[in-house]
Amino acid sequence: MVNSIAILFLCGLGLISAEQLKDDLLRVHYHLNLLKDTLNRNIDYDNIDTRVFGTDETKCQADMTELLAGLKASSYWALRMLDSWGSLPSGLLYGTFYDLGNFDECLTIHQQISGSQTIHGKYCFLAVPLKDVIDTGITSLEGMQIKMASCFPASCSSTEMEKFAGQFYQSVFKTNKSIDITIDETGCQTSDPEPWDGLTIFAIVILSLLTLIVTCCTFYDYFLCENQKQLPALVKIISARANSRALFRLIDGSSNPNVIECLHGIRCLSLIWVVYLHEHMYSLISPNINFTYALLWLEKPMASFFVHGYFSVDSFLFIGGLLVSMTALRTMEKTKGKLNVPMMYVHRIIRILPVLAMAILIYVKLMPVVSGGPLFKSGFHGKEECVNGWYWDLLFIQNYATQSVCLDQSWYLAVDMQLYILSPLLLIGLYKWGKRAAFGIVTLVILLSACLFATQMVNHYTMSIKNGGGDDEANAKLYLATHTHAAPWLIGFLFGYFLHLNRGKKFELSRLVVWSGWILCLAMIFTSIFALYPSGKWSAPPLPTVEESVYYTLTRVGWPLAMCWVVFACMQGYGGLANSLLSTPLWQPLSRLSYSVFIWHMFVQEVNSRNVRTSTYFSNYRVMLNFWSDFGISLVMSYVLYLIIEAPIGGLDALWRPSGNVKPPAATQPILSSVVEHKNNGDESENKLAA
Repeated sequence: MVNSIAILFLCGLGLISAEQLKDDLLRVHYHLNLLKDTLNRNIDYDNIDTRVFGTDETKCQADMTELLAGLKASSYWALRMLDSWGSLPSGLLYGTFYDLGNFDECLTIHQQISGSQTIHGKYCFLAVPLKDVIDTGITSLEGMQIKMASCFPASCSSTEMEKFAGQFYQSVFKTNKSIDITIDETGCQTSDPEPWDGLTIFAIVILSLLTLIVTCCTFYDYFLCENQKQLPALVKIISARANSRALFRLIDGSSNPNVIECLHGIRCLSLIWVVYLHEHMYSLISPNINFTYALLWLEKPMASFFVHGYFSVDSFLFIGGLLVSMTALRTMEKTKGKLNVPMMYVHRIIRILPVLAMAILIYVKLMPVVSGGPLFKSGFHGKEECVNGWYWDLLFIQNYATQSVCLDQSWYLAVDMQLYILSPLLLIGLYKWGKRAAFGIVTLVILLSACLFATQMVNHYTMSIKNGGGDDEANAKLYLATHTHAAPWLIGFLFGYFLHLNRGKKFELSRLVVWSGWILCLAMIFTSIFALYPSGKWSAPPLPTVEESVYYTLTRVGWPLAMCWVVFACMQGYGGLANSLLSTPLWQPLSRLSYSVFIWHMFVQEVNSRNVRTSTYFSNYRVMLNFWSDFGISLVMSYVLYLIIEAPIGGLDALWRPSGNVKPPAATQPILSSVVEHKNNGDESENKLAA
């Protein structure tokens, strides 16, 4: 009843117009008085004892006494504090477990009672077990909590507010029955901004300094240098104008057999899949009014692209292994087997580490500066892990050293870096022993697949959401570990060796072979995505461990093998429509920007998901709208940070090399699957390993 009248009151406020100001203000005054009368009739403030706050909370007790007196006297500020509360949400059986109240109304309360007493609003969530309110009979909902917004004086702690909430509940519903109400202090927020610490100031200063340097170089490039050929090398690699030109330059590599154009399309589509996967993840954990529908959505065929979106990572690993093998072997062939391993590692670290370090700093320190909302709490959800274990990410061993990863997406960088560190051993083996070493790598893939199968079988791990799978232990052993995720990279590595041996060779295949290859390839792709669809229904019996183990083991091998055929067919002219899609030059700018998008997209998604002020609605259409919004903002943010962080550092790396000609660094960018250079030397362009 109280909330209904509050809604009428807010609607009344929305009717105010310049032409009928006087009449509408009278109407608002009527609704406000109606709200006051309703509150006074339903709540017995005299029975709420402020002494429960104890002698240690004298300021809280004084503020609560003033609040109750204000409510009893129908003071406007006190009514606003109560009006900002949430209530028991309607649609509990449909999965509406949040009522966010009015976050901004609560935080804008600043009532001065006396010279020494000012009451500020404090926004918190009251958590009530669903089973204490209603017996749903649904096992999956037994552990759910109903979270309702509340607003108290900022001087009160969560413990004191729990006591008041209990009394308030009994007073409203005229009952002596108590209810288990809990308040998490870490989720409470006030309008008082947290003071910036040294790292926050450092992050702002370093970003401002980098922006100033790029701006000055761009200004010099655009206004003071008429002849681009006379542009100093240092200015060229920092200038946003030069980097943007190189970033958006479209290169036709059809005349050069060393260029694999379809990799741009595979990389970009995999990146889009990753962003779309994470968009679903944030949408599912949002305060939806239809949570039960979201659970049922997991049974639908479309959900398979979300549940099995990790195959996009296997695509990245496959491309990474392919490029490391193919480009390094060609370099070793020219240098008679010489491989400067230390410089490989140095260049790799220079390209990847600074961006990752800056991402950790921005995620942890600047997210609270640029965002806020009812669900924001204390910032990025991995803040504690970043504060306590940021160095694991920078050492690229977080997937083994800890189960609490700082940046969720950084585990892939750890796997890729560890495999890259081991790559010189494999490269030297392939160069010296050729096919015998290749056979050894095939044996290694088989052994690692057997290890994955045995790990899941022995420990009875499951990755099925329905069976409660994907916990920290299973996730660390089956998904994050390098040795259980190395097969796609090694298969790509072997395929790169195959391309190296057969470069420039044209394979004449019959139509039957081509069609058979594509049918087998598509069969492996769609089987990987939809094989578990029947067992994913909530009513279906649990999948036996042996069957699930076979699935995860074989798909870890089948997916990269399907990618091998896609790349081979496109290179040999048997790609058809697939090659037209994957090899279009329009993918090139996004491909060069892929590493930045991969790093920054979850920042945008988390900021937007935590900024909501009302409950959300989950549907495929709503997720698609959110995806295009977040993806577009991620592209803009990635482009800006690419120009001020990634491109200049990558350009400095190229400048330090003993090379006779320095090219704009935007053409020498780190990407997800490998660090690759795209240099335009006259009429030729080729893929080279950044090392």
